[in-house]
Amino acid sequence: MKDGFICAAAGTPKVRVADCRYNAEQIFTMMREAEKQGVKILALPELCLTGYTCGDLFLQDTLLNGAAEGLRTILEATRHLEVLTALGMPVRAGGKLYNCAVVIQKGEVLAVVPKTYLPNYGEFYEMRWFQSGADCGDDLWPFDDVLAFKSYGGIGQCLIDCPAVPGLKVGVEICEDLWASDPPSRRLAEAGATVILNLSASSEVVGKAAYRRQLVVGQSGRLCCGYVYADAGEGESTTDVVFTGHNMIAENGALLAEHRFTAGLTIADIDVQRLTYERRRLTPFPTANMEGLYRNEAEFTPCVTKLRRYVSPTPFIPDNAADRASRCEEILTIAALGLKKRLEHTGARTAVIGLSGGLDSTLALLITALAMGMLHRDAGDIIAVTMPCFGTTDRTKNNAVLLAERMGTTLRTIPIAGTVRSHFQDIGHDPEDHDVTYENAQARERTQVLMDIANQTGGLVIGTGDLSELALGWATYNGDHMSMYGVNASIPKTLVRHLVDYVARDNRKKDPELAQVLEDILDTPVSPELLPAVQGEISQRTEDLVGPYELHDFFLYHAIRWGFGPRKILRLAEASLGRRYSREVILKWLKNFYRRFFAQQFKRSCLPDGPKVGSVSLSPRGDWRMPSDAVARLWLEELEGL
Repeated sequence: MKDGFICAAAGTPKVRVADCRYNAEQIFTMMREAEKQGVKILALPELCLTGYTCGDLFLQDTLLNGAAEGLRTILEATRHLEVLTALGMPVRAGGKLYNCAVVIQKGEVLAVVPKTYLPNYGEFYEMRWFQSGADCGDDLWPFDDVLAFKSYGGIGQCLIDCPAVPGLKVGVEICEDLWASDPPSRRLAEAGATVILNLSASSEVVGKAAYRRQLVVGQSGRLCCGYVYADAGEGESTTDVVFTGHNMIAENGALLAEHRFTAGLTIADIDVQRLTYERRRLTPFPTANMEGLYRNEAEFTPCVTKLRRYVSPTPFIPDNAADRASRCEEILTIAALGLKKRLEHTGARTAVIGLSGGLDSTLALLITALAMGMLHRDAGDIIAVTMPCFGTTDRTKNNAVLLAERMGTTLRTIPIAGTVRSHFQDIGHDPEDHDVTYENAQARERTQVLMDIANQTGGLVIGTGDLSELALGWATYNGDHMSMYGVNASIPKTLVRHLVDYVARDNRKKDPELAQVLEDILDTPVSPELLPAVQGEISQRTEDLVGPYELHDFFLYHAIRWGFGPRKILRLAEASLGRRYSREVILKWLKNFYRRFFAQQFKRSCLPDGPKVGSVSLSPRGDWRMPSDAVARLWLEELEGL
């Protein structure tokens, strides 16, 4: 439960139709197993205490009394269990029979929730036996089953608060409720429920599983909640249909876990903190409305949830190769469309790019060439400028020239070492002092050259800085920090690499020479090349100075997209990247990330325009509004405590 994680499970016990004593034993045995595995919230199938396929036997007191006695057995057997469990059974109330979810914990009944929408088609005839929960209105109806329900007041919709886990509130709906146009889960979520349990008995036919999955995943996304779907399976009658125990756990539009064709537990961690953050962020999500809902509380002992969920080490990049290729194509197209519009609107005759032979300027050129193609213009309208100076190596310079030539651009080579030395003389700076002035003077001179060439040719300077550099403030103010349109502004460094690699792979047969130069650029260490080379090799490696971009992009995604604090980010990083980096190394660069992120906000407060391509952007006009004078003390103190 620490850091907002709650372990949830959907369980399918083996049942025997109408054998309530056997089913009760299977249920409390599964509850004990769930508790043993650290599960805190457990959903079991619809009518699992009797079996869903009892038919007209539901109307007989013998079965109903057996179900009530079975519930009492379960309560007695689980009075020491903390796992909050929702199980399905028929309940008599107000002279009618209801298909209910009974929510229990530590031998007590916390809620009895009736099914609202009853199917009456195909193989389902629930309206023959049960009354709709909608008929209960907003009042708790008293039970006829006094034996089993002494500890709870009546039947009706309920929201269960869990004070030990901030933000965790549990609601319940039953099977067909999810298929309805206005499911109860909508109202529950609007009342604050962050986890919805669905007790289901959904028969299996070809193609239904995919549709069922879409419903569950889609509902979790629409309601910004965790959704636990428990389905009936082995043991139900197969007279006309088969049940396969299709259990699923979804969170905010993503499927966390799924099992089918087997009995047992399907377990996943739901991140309640992530859900509550997203609800705060999404302004259309309504303010909580508790009208007509009853509340109860579940008690949990605070503990550390063992993480079972997969945490991607590269959150900006899909793990699947096909998805990754599709994402790369989409990002290149989005960025190119943004630049296309800007070139059209301004009537720019050229696009001017400083080409260093590094990854960022390479990607900017590829995007610009794509935009020119969309405008049916010649690549010669792109002016690629290489500006060698003190730290430029033959490798990067040659790659820049080869790339510009293969792309068909207009190439200009303008050495700037003489101009920078003259500038040092003007300001009285010793050229042997390789301090920040020495470095930034080169970056600003390059920007001035690009701006002036843009003026000469009626063009726009295309920015090359990426999202990771903006997050760390790894840019020279009014140097490479500035442009007339920044095509890479919302693309993190790890993704820049994959985009260039995607283009290289795509050209291995179409243009082997282009692919070859792109692959050599990919193999070149990331460097601003502002310090003199050593024996012709790059002496200044960015990741040695600011830390691995793999780590920084991980920090950036979780800190900005989900608002996680340092402690939780460290935990996730250890779970995902702990085999590659020690805790000490992760903590070192996490401190550096927060220190730089706060100190360098002033550079982000005046960024040029650039297209947003993903869920994280630091544009001051879009997703990130932060004062330049915000203090990092609280975040750094939390880090020191780690």
